Amino acid sequence: MKTELLLVGKTTDKNLQAGIDDYVGRIGHYMPFALTVIPELKNTKSLSEEQQKSLEGEAILKLLQPSDTLVILDEKGREYRSVEFASWLAKRQQTARRLVFLIGGPYGFSEAIYERANEKISLSKMTFSHQLVRLIFAEQLYRACTINKNEPYHHE
Repeated sequence: MKTELLLVGKTTDKNLQAGIDDYVGRIGHYMPFALTVIPELKNTKSLSEEQQKSLEGEAILKLLQPSDTLVILDEKGREYRSVEFASWLAKRQQTARRLVFLIGGPYGFSEAIYERANEKISLSKMTFSHQLVRLIFAEQLYRACTINKNEPYHHE
């Protein structure tokens, strides 16, 4: 099973990007993993938030295959403890051909993305910037990999 993390727009903070790159490299030791950046829209000042979400949604949908399992990171999604997320990931690895996680832009997702999503996950009841969520999620994905391999990274 392949796993991919889709991001809308590049990570602009070099410190966050360094952390993301570190975890992406680590995750690659456990599973086939790719990170794909969907370019930010240009000339958005004349577009409403809904128009931006719609255009981003169209770009996202072009990258998805019908058989993909799409999991969006969304504040209304299900929350997991790290051990629960690791178990969830292990199950999806057995059933999904390609597991695609999606972190949207600053305004969230279009209705078309919500309709296409197979599942929604929330990292916290707190709100984080869409830039910071990338690092937090990459770390949690790495943590899940180590939990599933019974490695000492995670402590109960």
